Amino acid sequence: MEKYYLAIDIGASSGRHILGSLKEGKIVFEEIYRFDNGMKLKDGRFCWDVESLFAEIKEGMKQCKKLGKIPVTMGIDTWAVDFVLLDEENRLLGNAVGYRDDRTKEMDDKVYEIISLKDLYKKTGIQKQIFNTIYQLMAVKEERPEYLEKADTFLMIPDYFHYLLTGVKRQEYTNATTTQLVNPETGNWDYELIEKLGLPERLFDQLSMPGTLVGTLRPEIEAELGFNCQVVLPATHDTGSAVMAVPIAEDSGDSMEDILYISSGTWSLMGTELGKADCSMESMEANFTNEGGYDFRFRYLKNIMGLWMIQSVRKEFASAGQDYSFAGLCQMASKGTIASIVDCNNSTFLAPESMVKAVQDFCRRSGMQVPETAGEVAAVIYNSLAACYRDTVEELEAITGKHYSSIHVVGGGSHAEYLNQLTANRTGRTVYAGPGEATAIGNLLAQMLAAGEFKNLKSAREVVYRSFAITEYKPDHK
Repeated sequence: MEKYYLAIDIGASSGRHILGSLKEGKIVFEEIYRFDNGMKLKDGRFCWDVESLFAEIKEGMKQCKKLGKIPVTMGIDTWAVDFVLLDEENRLLGNAVGYRDDRTKEMDDKVYEIISLKDLYKKTGIQKQIFNTIYQLMAVKEERPEYLEKADTFLMIPDYFHYLLTGVKRQEYTNATTTQLVNPETGNWDYELIEKLGLPERLFDQLSMPGTLVGTLRPEIEAELGFNCQVVLPATHDTGSAVMAVPIAEDSGDSMEDILYISSGTWSLMGTELGKADCSMESMEANFTNEGGYDFRFRYLKNIMGLWMIQSVRKEFASAGQDYSFAGLCQMASKGTIASIVDCNNSTFLAPESMVKAVQDFCRRSGMQVPETAGEVAAVIYNSLAACYRDTVEELEAITGKHYSSIHVVGGGSHAEYLNQLTANRTGRTVYAGPGEATAIGNLLAQMLAAGEFKNLKSAREVVYRSFAITEYKPDHK
C-alpha cells in the first residue's frame, strides 16, 4: 500500500499542501490545495491572520480525505522570526505581528544597552536584521509589557499551528535559531542571554529537532477532517526545509560542506553548510548568519532581499494598468542596456511604499542612470541580485577557504532563467537550477527520514537529484 506524506508549506504570499510518496526509488508529489496569504493592517500593525491560515490548513487537509490519500504523517513549515504568545488558558495575547511591521524601529539600540552587537553575535552567530525575534520581543517588552507578564507560552508560527492540530507544544530547533536567542554550541536556548534581556525564562522550553513526533490530531480535528495521522516536525523554517532538498549527484563526491546554494524566492538565502558555527568577527562584519539546520548542522548564509523586489515592481505596474508577467519583465530586461546596480540588502527595499521609486531614488542618489521603463527597472533589479550573489560567493570563499565551482539554485527562483544565466555570468560559476518546490520537498524529506525511508540526509539528497529535473547554466564569457 502506498504511503503518503503531507507537507504544508506556507510562505509570505501563499501556502500549499503537497502530498508526496516514494515510487521506484524516486520522490513523486502532487499539489492538492493552494491558498493566499499576506499581512493585514490590524490595530495599527501589520499582522498575520492566523485564524484564517489555520482554517486553510484544515481545508487543504480535507482534500486528502476527498482524494482517498490519507497521509501517515504531516508537517508545517513557514517563514522565520514571527511568533505568538499564549496565556495560561492558551489564548492569544495580542496579534501575530509580522516581520515587515515597523515596531522594531530603534529596538536594536534597546538590546545593545544590555549586550553589544559583537557579544550578541559571539553568543548566537545570527546576523543582525532589525526584524529578528529578539528585537520583536524587545518591542513587546517596551510597548506591551503586560503580554510578557501574562504569557505562559511562546511559539513560532508553525509551532503554533502544530499545537492547534495536536494540543502538544513543541519548539522546533531550526526556526528557533532565527530568534537570535539560541546558543549554537549547546543547540538550545541561551538562558543567560534571555535572563539579561529580562524575558521570562518559562517561555523557552527544550528545543526539538526536525523528525520529532509531535503527536496525533486532536479528537475534534480528527472528527472535522475525517481521518487521523501523526504530526512530525519538519525543519519548520522554510529555508531549513529548502536547503535539505539541495540535490547531490551520487557520483559527484560532494560532501554537504562542498555545496553552495541559493534558496531563491521572496528572499534569496545564499550560503553553504557547516558542521560548526562560525561566530568570528570576520563572519559578523560580512553579515553572515549561522542558522540551525537538520541534524544540528548550520546553514551558513546571507539573507539577500531576493525576488521580493521584482514581485513588488510587478504588482505596482499591474495596479497602474500594466500587467506584465514575470517572463515578460525578464524579456524586456534582457533587451536593455542600463548598467545601474543597487544594493539589494539596503533597508530602503524592505517595505517601501513604491519599490519602483525606491530603485529610482537609490540610482539617483548614487549618481547612476535612473531606470524609467518597466524593462529598465527589472534589469536593474535582476542585475543587482546577480551582482550581490557574486559578492557573496567571494566573501564565502574568503571566509571558508574553499573554492566553489558551482551554485545550486532551489525554490521558486530556480525557474527564473534570465536571473540564473545572469548569476552564472556574473559569478563565473555553473548554476544548477531546481527543484522549484524545494521547501515542500525538504519538508517531505524530514518526514520520510523520520519514517526510515532514507539512511541519512545525503542519501535523501541523492534521491532528490534522481527525482527532479535540474537545469544547467554555464557562464557566458562573451
